[in-house]
Amino acid sequence: MAGIPIPFSTPPWLQGLPSPYHTESHRKWQKACQEFMLEHLHAHALEWENDGDVPQHVFRTFSAHNMLIPALPAPLPIELLKSQGIHDFLGVVSVEDFDYTHFSIYISELRASGLPGPSSALMSGVAYAVPPLIKYGNKTLQDKFVPKFLKGEIRACIGITEPGAGSDVANISTSAVKSSDGAHYIVNGAKKWITNGIWADYCTMAVRTGGSGPSGLSLLLVPLKNNPGVNVRRIKVGGGTTGGTSYIDLDDVKVPAENLIGKEGQGMKMIMTNFNHERLLISIGVTRSARVALSSAFSYVMKREAFNKPLMDQPVVRYRLAKCGAELESLSAWVDQLVYQMGHLEKTVSDIELGGLTAMAKARAGIVFEKCARCAVLLLGGNGFTRTGQGELVEKLSREVPGARIPGGSEDVLLDLSVRQLLKNYKAKVRALESPKI
Repeated sequence: MAGIPIPFSTPPWLQGLPSPYHTESHRKWQKACQEFMLEHLHAHALEWENDGDVPQHVFRTFSAHNMLIPALPAPLPIELLKSQGIHDFLGVVSVEDFDYTHFSIYISELRASGLPGPSSALMSGVAYAVPPLIKYGNKTLQDKFVPKFLKGEIRACIGITEPGAGSDVANISTSAVKSSDGAHYIVNGAKKWITNGIWADYCTMAVRTGGSGPSGLSLLLVPLKNNPGVNVRRIKVGGGTTGGTSYIDLDDVKVPAENLIGKEGQGMKMIMTNFNHERLLISIGVTRSARVALSSAFSYVMKREAFNKPLMDQPVVRYRLAKCGAELESLSAWVDQLVYQMGHLEKTVSDIELGGLTAMAKARAGIVFEKCARCAVLLLGGNGFTRTGQGELVEKLSREVPGARIPGGSEDVLLDLSVRQLLKNYKAKVRALESPKI
């Protein structure tokens, strides 16, 4: 019935149930985001995904309404935003009051179509490439670039992964060597699977300025467009086709030395700090995609008949929905908890305490999404295997699963990382407890 959400389509707090995390401000923000996204993104998201591109006017619309900025980690850079005349979002929430739960709502509403490509095409640069500039860049670098990125005047991408090094960040090989006069870095190497690369003016790039291992890594803001030695080409991927996934070749590319972010040798630290935000963002978005998949199946089996009765009357169908629904709601509750914790811990504390947990949640989100998408395909039968018609969205979501389980740190690597981090924290606390008090 119109106005009543399909089970599993929305979290409990949006169905009138109480929540310890969500305030009236969050509810107003959700409604405003939902309306904005529906009008400017979701009404055509499936069409654009099929075409392979989100029109550039959509990026301009989001930029004009400052609706890319909420992809930044909370708390926001308030003074910087106010200096640019940005005081609130959609007239609903001020930049001072914007917290990680507002961020979570924003990401979830961006993914309300279930499709990751259109949202990635819009906000990936601001979400992943700009935060290191804000946190670690010197004032000159920030003043020159950050306002332009936030206003959408120029675009960015994050460049970590290479053909020979993905989750193994410490072993990236793209080199950046100072020129003889010290005015430039000369960059050689390649980056692969770079979201937004084909549109980006600049790339926040992990490069090797020193020896082997993590201590030799640095972050450099590399100009891409019209920069000699740079070649960017699009990669065709199985899902997220509108995300602009790219391969970047770098052949003796000159980059101004002042484009160094932070200090040489600190790249690994900056990358790892950025990963917490990225992995939590992915967890939120993937959870929403899982909701779209499972609720689509729920809606279908209520109306589809077989053996003279609706599929919903078959116990095996209800069993499939229940199994996936239980995992989905458990994941959703865990993500809400992590969002709350991220917003109520100092960054230095959350990087340590939540690093392993966010890695685990990101991995778990992909696993749950895979189960929900597979369930939806099976319950839709032939329609779930067809790229057109009433099963079109479900079929497409089934192809988005690898994009949930690999980027941001592949699943097996993150599961191992999560336990190693938890063990490391445990041992550190035991040592602190056992050390003699002076």
